[in-house]
Amino acid sequence: MVTDLPAQSWPVVGSEEQFRNWLISVRTDKVQMPDNHQAERTVVTHIGAVGILALDEQDRVLMIRQYRHPVARQLWEIPAGLRDVTGEALVDTARRELLEETGHAAREWGVLVDSYASPGITNERIRIFLARGLEVAESDYVREGEEKYLRTEWVPLAEAAHLALSGKLHNGATIQAVLAGYIASSEGFSRLRLPDAPEE
Repeated sequence: MVTDLPAQSWPVVGSEEQFRNWLISVRTDKVQMPDNHQAERTVVTHIGAVGILALDEQDRVLMIRQYRHPVARQLWEIPAGLRDVTGEALVDTARRELLEETGHAAREWGVLVDSYASPGITNERIRIFLARGLEVAESDYVREGEEKYLRTEWVPLAEAAHLALSGKLHNGATIQAVLAGYIASSEGFSRLRLPDAPEE
């Protein structure tokens, strides 16, 4: 069976940090390969994130459009946010982000997919949840920065999957979410993990 191997680390014979702030750090490691040669690898550490594929009773995806400065574009995305509250369960982070970014709560939660954002350069992990049983909810959260300009839209799940495959969506987590959600919907969402399932 094809499955990723458990965590293991090749020996690091040297490491130098170049930068650190509240969100990321950047370092260069000298990694010893199995043949005893050494290779320099730049590593960006990141606190991680969660994403939410929120579906209504008609299997429409609740999407947001947000300006992303690094790529200088407004992107259609699923609601998502950083794992920036120490000790907070990931599903609770997802609940909070869904409410803050869309004004919705959900009654049903499951794990849709876990992934690394770009494992060749960063350890950033993202867990994407499926949220169903949506309802409008009250929030006293005050949006700032780019979030003040969020726009929401309901997109049928099949259409969202087509948009991903046709190159109309560019956010990686969103593409993963809508394609995984489309596949899971064909099985009646029967194989999702529980919302508190451990990350492997």
